[in-house]
Amino acid sequence: MIRPLRLIVALACLVAGIVVGALNPQRAVLDLGFAQVPIALGVLVLIALLIGVVLGGLALSASVVLPLRQRLRRAELDARNARKPMEGP
Repeated sequence: MIRPLRLIVALACLVAGIVVGALNPQRAVLDLGFAQVPIALGVLVLIALLIGVVLGGLALSASVVLPLRQRLRRAELDARNARKPMEGP
């Protein structure tokens, strides 16, 4: 069930990218400070969107996923230590 859904979402994103690129064929100049890059406006919009998604994913990973992994690791260590037989004097 998940595999066909992923394929549909991937195709929808591909179509959306093609539409954005086709509707924005104008040339734009991206000024990086040390260089100027002429690029199609549609491509520039898609690149900006991709960078935003990647940065959002990194922020989510740093703020949610990593702390949850640390809590899980701590809980596993506590469970492992609780299962160990108590050593006598």
